[in-house]
Amino acid sequence: MTIPLTRCQFIIPFAAICDAIGAPTEALLTKFRLPASLEEKPEHYIPILLAIRFAEAAQRSQGITDIGFQAARQLHFGHLSEKMRAIIRFSPTLFIALQQLCKWASIEDTTVSVWLERDGNHVRICSELADTAGVPHLEHSQWLQNVYVMHIVRQFSGPHWVPSTMAFEARYEPSLETRSFWQNTRFISDQNSSWIDIPVSFLDLPNLAVETPAPPHNDDVGPSGHEIVSAVKLMLPSYLDDRIPTIAEIAEMAGISIRSLQRKLSSAGVSYSDLLDGARFENAAKLLRDTNAKIIDVAFSSGYSDPAHFTRAFRRFSGVTPRKFRSKWKLQ
Repeated sequence: MTIPLTRCQFIIPFAAICDAIGAPTEALLTKFRLPASLEEKPEHYIPILLAIRFAEAAQRSQGITDIGFQAARQLHFGHLSEKMRAIIRFSPTLFIALQQLCKWASIEDTTVSVWLERDGNHVRICSELADTAGVPHLEHSQWLQNVYVMHIVRQFSGPHWVPSTMAFEARYEPSLETRSFWQNTRFISDQNSSWIDIPVSFLDLPNLAVETPAPPHNDDVGPSGHEIVSAVKLMLPSYLDDRIPTIAEIAEMAGISIRSLQRKLSSAGVSYSDLLDGARFENAAKLLRDTNAKIIDVAFSSGYSDPAHFTRAFRRFSGVTPRKFRSKWKLQ
């Protein structure tokens, strides 16, 4: 059992659409327990099911047509994580890039599976989110999954390529306006997975990138070990300067009772307060190392309303005050 998460980067386009039409974006985000300061946290993670509910509520309340499509139109290759971009740019052919995508897709959505299927003279690039069976309005997420894969293909095929078929796992019919945007693309729904297709001949296409940086070496991606613990650790930094979820809300996101969540955390040797304290410390330590932010601002950004409380908590973890920690780090 885990909590499906996605990078904040993928909800930012939905919020931007709301902002552009004067919708009450912040109120909607807050209603669905999402952080209001998304722009500052593109690499952080949030629960994908809450993001989908936010997108659907925005579409319905604001009269937006195909908000998933509208958000996907704003995506480009640069919206993928830095690690994913490096992996793709290092791949000499599209086939190798797609193999790497299948391996590392959880960088973008922690419970997504990506695989390749042969279909005659085409190959389908398929994706599916775990723990989302029967969830309504998944098309909002599936638009982004399909389109960011399309941008990966474009690193080899050129910037104007579009798939001949785009499929959705959701039962969903794109609007006429959406269909007219890619007139040569066939849209189908209610499939076993979401997918786009490419000609088999594309697999040998060379990388169009001018530079091929060294591939990343660490294999530490997405939830591992105790999945619920890993998911909570990934998610908490998004909320430290906002309204931090209660343990009851975390249990609801995971679809289990509070007691079950507490048992799972206990079996991993931690409590929710342990995870929260750890997330606060790691966030504060990173800000102290990497920025010149004032100590009081570091405290607020790490979820502390009282700077003295922050100093005591930080000393418990590190053995030194935040000021001494920064001084020692700068001397290294």
